[in-house]
Amino acid sequence: MRRKRSRITEEELNITTFLNLMVVLIPFLLLNAVFAQVAILQLNLPSNEAAPPSEDEKPKLALEVVIYEDRYVVNDRNTGPMKDIINVDAQHDALALRDFLIQVKQKFPDINSVTLLCEDTTPYELMIQTMDAARYYRAEVNGQSIKRELFPDIGIGSAPVDARSAGGDA
Repeated sequence: MRRKRSRITEEELNITTFLNLMVVLIPFLLLNAVFAQVAILQLNLPSNEAAPPSEDEKPKLALEVVIYEDRYVVNDRNTGPMKDIINVDAQHDALALRDFLIQVKQKFPDINSVTLLCEDTTPYELMIQTMDAARYYRAEVNGQSIKRELFPDIGIGSAPVDARSAGGDA
């Protein structure tokens, strides 16, 4: 009987080229990862808190900012309109909105939520600009500019029909 000799050969895996690629690729990806930043903004649907307040408590402020084509309207859902901010040079005046919201925050420091109500034709950039105006403002403290919160909890909804553009003058 003849025996067959088995030829078992052990081959080594040559991973040198793969390692060379990783040595170059990993630092490159780590250096470029700093430049890829994603900003996420937490948004909420408008709340429907219709519970009547007790006689001891005065009603809370339910702040709404309505974005119409020609103006901002700042409302309290419980009491009605607070202020109209008309466009300046055919653009929405986000600075005037922020200034008014700072005044509202000084009167109601415990309120942190605002509801943005937009028309269906509201541009995305205008909506983001309004969110930024409602979320924070810059204040000077000891010669340094710092961010201060206004109304960080933002809800989004659909604006009611504008009475001015529907044919009636409000």
